[in-house]
Amino acid sequence: MGQHRISIAENNEQRKAFLRYLLHDVEALDYMIEHGMFEEGITRVGAEQEFFIVDKHYKPSRNGPQILEQLKDPHFTSELARYNLEINLDPEVLYGNCFQRIESELRRLLMMADSVASNFDDTLILTGILPSIDLRALDMDYMTPNPRYQALGEIVKRLRGQDFELNINGVDELMLAHPNILFEACNTSFQIHLQTDVSNFVDQYNWAQAIAGPLLAIATNSPLLFGRELWSETRITLFQQSVDMRRRASHLRERQQRVTFGNKWIRSVSEVYKDDISRYPLIFMSDIEHDSFDILNNGGIPALKALCIHNGTIWKWNRPCYGILNGKPHLRIENRYLPAGPTVIDEIANMAFWTGLMSGMPDQYKDIWKIMDFEDAKENFYKAARIGIQTGMIWEGNLMSVQKLVLQVLLPLAKEGLRKNGIDDASINRYLNVIEERTSTGKTGSRWMINGFRTLKKKLGRDEAMVTLTAAIHKRRVTGEPIHVWPEVSVNEKDLVTIQYDVVSNVMTTDLFTTQAHDPIELAQAIMDWRKIRHMPVEDDHGNIIGLLTRKRIEKYFETAVANPYATAGDIMIKDPVCVDASVNIRDAMKIMTDRGVSCLPVIQNGMLIGLLTDTDMYALHEKLTRAFVKESSMKSIPY
Repeated sequence: MGQHRISIAENNEQRKAFLRYLLHDVEALDYMIEHGMFEEGITRVGAEQEFFIVDKHYKPSRNGPQILEQLKDPHFTSELARYNLEINLDPEVLYGNCFQRIESELRRLLMMADSVASNFDDTLILTGILPSIDLRALDMDYMTPNPRYQALGEIVKRLRGQDFELNINGVDELMLAHPNILFEACNTSFQIHLQTDVSNFVDQYNWAQAIAGPLLAIATNSPLLFGRELWSETRITLFQQSVDMRRRASHLRERQQRVTFGNKWIRSVSEVYKDDISRYPLIFMSDIEHDSFDILNNGGIPALKALCIHNGTIWKWNRPCYGILNGKPHLRIENRYLPAGPTVIDEIANMAFWTGLMSGMPDQYKDIWKIMDFEDAKENFYKAARIGIQTGMIWEGNLMSVQKLVLQVLLPLAKEGLRKNGIDDASINRYLNVIEERTSTGKTGSRWMINGFRTLKKKLGRDEAMVTLTAAIHKRRVTGEPIHVWPEVSVNEKDLVTIQYDVVSNVMTTDLFTTQAHDPIELAQAIMDWRKIRHMPVEDDHGNIIGLLTRKRIEKYFETAVANPYATAGDIMIKDPVCVDASVNIRDAMKIMTDRGVSCLPVIQNGMLIGLLTDTDMYALHEKLTRAFVKESSMKSIPY
């Protein structure tokens, strides 16, 4: 979709014309398959590398478009947010040392991007979800100024009829609503493309679905979002929810998400496209100059432009792709579920493992529907996303641990598949040894990140822990060592970065204890004593703040002669308390507290209470800012 000039499909006449082109594209695809027009007998592999760009504080940068402009290299392209870019790697024939060539090319391009980013005091981070990303990065001024992205956000929201929502349960819970599509920009992936013979496509595509669960389980790298521990690979549910175009309904009608694993084994190539056209309404279209059959009749190869645009708006985790190379059409399977990072060698190891598995498919897995239920493959995939390497997989009717399945069954298949394609032994050992060690130790990116985050949270605030973890990821990534040998994170690594405390959301308390106006004051007083807190917001039934209780105010009330032992929170609360938005600058919040003589500011977003900022938070922040100033001043005084 990104290669075409598109528009929202809302003009009825243009829409009808585009749909006719779409139907003709499917017929042309069937015709080319039937007449043997596809390239056969050669296998190519390629990839797309998405990455984050962070500033000197390890927070999302806005400089992506400027960095892209300075790079002036066609391998690089923009992404939805200003803090993301993508590298499109050249395809390689699957033979010899192709994976080492891909690794070298990827390292060269990342070094190029790192060099240009350093001109802006920015840094690249390879990870599925950036630990230090915060709600500010979802503001519209972080969206890349591209009509295609704006059109996508507009149509998704129009079809939903409401704000974008997240509801993710893991160790923690995250429930959020947001007015734009930038939830999707929190994801980055390492997408692999494998060219496949048309004669083997159905078996290969179904096999790709069968192995998705165990492969994802040992490659997870996205356990955190906004400082919450969620799924082992949170990207899976985050992406599905962030572009979900379905309206809420109270009936049981089955409606498929456009981000999907699928719902059955396929039986033909064009069946995938026909099913998608049947299920998913057209949302984008483009001007098309020539009908596919006119091109075929004139001896040409049609680009199937309408089909590719529609396919580009359906984000299957294994997606079929049509393309033309050197004048010959081909089909590819695009693996979209693997996360970016944590290192280049981890990514290329994942690529070699998947490609080897695809090539090493056992003969008994042809006509897979005869030996494996599709629901088992789908269950395996979502268990892998939720739990990661610690889960079990259904394989050939038996429950096996991921580690046992990978080490005893899948790795031998992958080695044999790579040898069958003429991959040299040095490459096989280099990359599959990484998979073996990572699986044996159980040390995936997600497990390393969770262990580090829990360590940091014991001594640091949530935002400090997120930023420190991001800096630690960068520090280890540039060593080139794979994840399974990374040392654990230390609290002392907070010194890797000068943490930016610029807005209220960086320092506010979000674990809140609240009461309602009709609750007895005894309850509020007891909770304050139990939780050792001095402030308690008073909310109405809709979560709107209507008052504030303080320990001092309660004590003063009971010292008066008119004190009523049966008083409620509404009787005593400070009505219409001074509140601030989460995006307010820290210095402005300090001034408000001083000028208004208050010890606590309730923090709101979209009118709803989301946090508290107290004088204790401010005292602690003052100490941190002082230490940061001393540190930065001492660094500037060092002669170079």
